[in-house]
Amino acid sequence: MPRNAAELLALGDDRYLSTLALRVFRAGLKHSLVDAKWPAFEEVFFGFDPEKVTLMGAEHIERMMQDTRLIRHLGKLRSVPRNAQLILDIREQHGSMGRFISDWPVTDITGLWRLLAKRGNQMGGLSAPRYLRMLGKDSFVPTEDVVAALKSQGVVDKAPTSQRDLAAVQEAFNQLHSESGRPFCQLSVMLAQTVNH
Repeated sequence: MPRNAAELLALGDDRYLSTLALRVFRAGLKHSLVDAKWPAFEEVFFGFDPEKVTLMGAEHIERMMQDTRLIRHLGKLRSVPRNAQLILDIREQHGSMGRFISDWPVTDITGLWRLLAKRGNQMGGLSAPRYLRMLGKDSFVPTEDVVAALKSQGVVDKAPTSQRDLAAVQEAFNQLHSESGRPFCQLSVMLAQTVNH
């Protein structure tokens, strides 16, 4: 089950940044490998305090490239201070990342994906919906099986990337949610299970 608004609000901005960075580093890698190294990331990124992380310069990131405890991917390491700045910008506008995420209507969750992909760093593809799922924000994830189910129902004819296709998928999930009362995360899994391989 997704977290409720109070639970999302209770998460500090450091946890939003840590989870965002974890999502970025997990992309394309074995999750258990990343998870095993995560305590070192928490240490070198000052517990993912966004204010401290935004002060990290290029020389700090370069030193991290020599740290064997970390996954030494320069682009992903550089994304952390950039995403920390995103969280600080959102905090300035909305009070906290938790307030921003919890207040965003699930009936426009694809709009939140687009915002995170546009303003965040390394947040394209399925990273934004997976990040929201990791946080506990109710979201569907358009995996291959979910897309196959949506294609079989005539909602889309390919993986949704255009605003038009994302709007059609959002509308389909809104309808399913309205009819069933189930959260998007459950509907996503149920749709995926309808696909025969």
